[in-house]
Amino acid sequence: MKITRVSAQGYSAPVAVPLWTAHEAMKAAFDIIVTVETDAGITGHGHIHTGPIPEVVEWVGRLGEMILGRDARAHMAVWEHLFSLTSPRPGAWEGRGGEPKPLPRPARPQIMAAIGGIDIALWDIKGKAAGMPVWALLGGSGEPVPAYATGGYYRPGGSDAVYAEELAGFVAKGFRAVKLKAGGETVADDARRIGAVRRAIGADVALMLDLNAPYDLTTAIAAAHAFAPHGITWLEEILHWHATAQDWARLAAASPVPLAHGEREITRLPVRDLIDAGAIRFVQFDATRAAGFTEALRIGRYAAEKGVLVAPHTMPEIHAHLVSALPGHGYIVEAHPDDVRDPLGHVLFANRPHLTKDGRWPLPDAPGFGLEIDWKSIERWRVA
Repeated sequence: MKITRVSAQGYSAPVAVPLWTAHEAMKAAFDIIVTVETDAGITGHGHIHTGPIPEVVEWVGRLGEMILGRDARAHMAVWEHLFSLTSPRPGAWEGRGGEPKPLPRPARPQIMAAIGGIDIALWDIKGKAAGMPVWALLGGSGEPVPAYATGGYYRPGGSDAVYAEELAGFVAKGFRAVKLKAGGETVADDARRIGAVRRAIGADVALMLDLNAPYDLTTAIAAAHAFAPHGITWLEEILHWHATAQDWARLAAASPVPLAHGEREITRLPVRDLIDAGAIRFVQFDATRAAGFTEALRIGRYAAEKGVLVAPHTMPEIHAHLVSALPGHGYIVEAHPDDVRDPLGHVLFANRPHLTKDGRWPLPDAPGFGLEIDWKSIERWRVA
């Protein structure tokens, strides 16, 4: 089964209400859809959540040209080939032997995102060729997996009551775990806001905090102790972006709340270092942001060997297959149930799964990732 064509198209839906993390404004929900076609008539789709959209789309096209004619089922070989192009090889600098020149260092995030989108599409093809969903290919049970809802993005003039009501609304929809944005105000102000949310959702609902890298080590330790009395499941991305695995390990030793990290890494290797340092309890690598399903599966299996739980970042339609394949170690998937935050995601698939009554994300029986893209609904958001 040979690859005959690789293409990508970006979509961007503006967010109607101004939303902020501690780091940046959320102005749009976007998705880059990668399409891989084969000579067997089987087509796979991948998804990318990294920008800028035009640059990533261009890299998908360039890398796609390099894998035409390869076996679409050989996802490992394709991944390793494309990844090898990011490093020097003998004679490649002058194009000796037809070797492509090393891909540019400044574009690595976009290149790894493009590799990831192609890889996800190949897994979709692999499942379709076998007539099996991806979770079944990996030996998963196919039972619905736990899911949590993310919200509480900062809004200009938003009161504690606004955020509390929002997350309580997720609980009313069936979620038994919710995640609140934090880190954008003083530790004292955020602790008060967290307390309001906890009272609104009740004591038996898991509450996670996503801080988007606001603190140095000293402040992070203080914040962990300030937030802990509210029964927090994890502290996510609490240290500055430049913190090392050693910094995370020091925080883990001092924090009364477990740590979660890894969504912004673009290969398995920094995640391995965090796990080996004993720095994190939950690993959040995102297959749609970089490197794809193959790399996410490697991370998931390594985490399972080390007793670390897997809680992938966003896109449960893809990541639920991974969580299902790691029984006892696949912990939970993340969802955005509010179409204010994710207007695109709510219409992207014609057969989008619906949360079960006990707050779990169902897995499809259809082959591949089991997703039917609703091209008509998303056409209005196509990026030229």
